[in-house]
Amino acid sequence: MQQRIVNCPQCGRKVIWEVTNRFRPFCSERCKTADLSQWAQESYRIPEPMNDQEEENN
Repeated sequence: MQQRIVNCPQCGRKVIWEVTNRFRPFCSERCKTADLSQWAQESYRIPEPMNDQEEENN
């Protein structure tokens, strides 16, 4: 069976996806904590679509 290799979502470093990696999909605790911090600061957001009334005013 071939090992699955993914990129760390935080820094891009290659990481072997396996059960023994407790930080997966991250490469380290540092990257995992940095990602959690960005969520806590609401840095990750999905933009809200403009409603019809707002579009008419623009």
